[in-house]
Amino acid sequence: MVQQSEKFTQAFEKHNSGQLTDARDMYLEILQKEPENAQVWGYLGVLYYQVKDYMEAELCIKKAISLNPRLYYIENLARLYLDKGEFKAAIALYEDIVKASDTYENNFNLAMAYKGNHDWEKAKKAYYKSLEINPNGYESYFNLAYLELNENRPENAVKCYQKALEIKPDDWESVYFLSLAYMQIKNYEKGLECFESRLCRQSAIVSQEKIYPNLMREKPIWRGEDLKDKVLFTYYEAGYGDMLMFYRYMPILTSMCKKVIIKPQKELAALFRENSYGAEVIEIFDFEKEIDFDYHIPFLSIPYILGYKGDEMFIHHDDGYLKANPAKINYYKEKFCQNDKFKIGIKWQGNTHYDTERVLNVEDFFRLFDILNTQFYSFQTFDGSEEIEKIREKYDIIDLGSTFSNFSDTAGAVENMDLIISNDTSLVHLAGAMKKSCMVLLPYIYNWRWHTDLSKCDWYDSVKIYRQNDHGDWKSVFDKVEKDMKELIF
Repeated sequence: MVQQSEKFTQAFEKHNSGQLTDARDMYLEILQKEPENAQVWGYLGVLYYQVKDYMEAELCIKKAISLNPRLYYIENLARLYLDKGEFKAAIALYEDIVKASDTYENNFNLAMAYKGNHDWEKAKKAYYKSLEINPNGYESYFNLAYLELNENRPENAVKCYQKALEIKPDDWESVYFLSLAYMQIKNYEKGLECFESRLCRQSAIVSQEKIYPNLMREKPIWRGEDLKDKVLFTYYEAGYGDMLMFYRYMPILTSMCKKVIIKPQKELAALFRENSYGAEVIEIFDFEKEIDFDYHIPFLSIPYILGYKGDEMFIHHDDGYLKANPAKINYYKEKFCQNDKFKIGIKWQGNTHYDTERVLNVEDFFRLFDILNTQFYSFQTFDGSEEIEKIREKYDIIDLGSTFSNFSDTAGAVENMDLIISNDTSLVHLAGAMKKSCMVLLPYIYNWRWHTDLSKCDWYDSVKIYRQNDHGDWKSVFDKVEKDMKELIF
């Protein structure tokens, strides 16, 4: 029965106008008198869904379906499961839904459910089916691009992002991800240009708002003007690894300017000061009146403004471009490294805010600990450092991570190692910048900077790349690592 009462009309109007609390209360009043009213149960479920009360939403929508199995209610339940991340339940519903209602939205949602469930091929088919229905489906092209990158086909991802941008030309997010696809295939001319769109991202905006906000507005951003009599201020807006990797450009930058002022993260400041190349490294947010510059630029924009293309990006320094503090080298040598064993520093976890796939299982290292004439050192800091207790139960490992207060400390320890083995973290970039032998262990879906040819590392001569054969397969990675380690030691 369709409720035609004045109360239902009022509830529906309040619902549409966003007065959700009043609408909910009125729906509940109606259901006290008409508990078999499927329409009201359905709308109440939608209301709970809108406020993300998924438990109540599911109960109400299921009640509506039990009373009247309308496709509309089933679509709402499927969408609820999709939002909750219950992808198998969503798939089960959407596979039937598209048979009854072969719309763009339903095929797109089915594709999203497949994608969430890691059914990559089925997801691609569903996205392409949605595009047959609506060739202007920006969201489908955007997600297809992700799947192509997922399968290490950045060339195809480029094509998908380009199609997405034909439909939605001003979408900075597509431009940003297009830049990563370009850079993975080493098309840095287009990649760096598109990479500038990252400055629309919230992390970059926050950094710029915090660092001398008034001067940032008053002084121009550097676009390539002559700097021989000018002061350039550059600052971070990314992770430690990005800053370490792009620090290779600092000698070139300082040679172009009257003066360079750089504001890195505080953890990098001491290391950069010890390797300043003549730049002034500031560590705290000084008063604006105490700093003066002519131009400013985010640090990761430097190679774009310098006009680098292709292999020009990979400026190599014969002895590395970062050196450890001699006093700290000696400290770690005297206190922790007075042995004649092959010394190996390891790390298994970095920033997991973005990529949890990069995290290694500590237990995967255990087979390496059995190799004779080795001494292992933990470089793990912060999140993940508690995992060292699993190692200590069986093996002798020296914890260095707990002694680090900044990257200057870490560099002193790295210099005493014969080898670094780490997942894709800033430690790899530090070892590479110091020209220290390093094995980087990558997940199946890996970061753009490692490119498509994994037989070599373009950025660092001393870094060797190891990648999973399949999603989650760290065993194959450690098989290769163990083999290569034994060849190094014996």
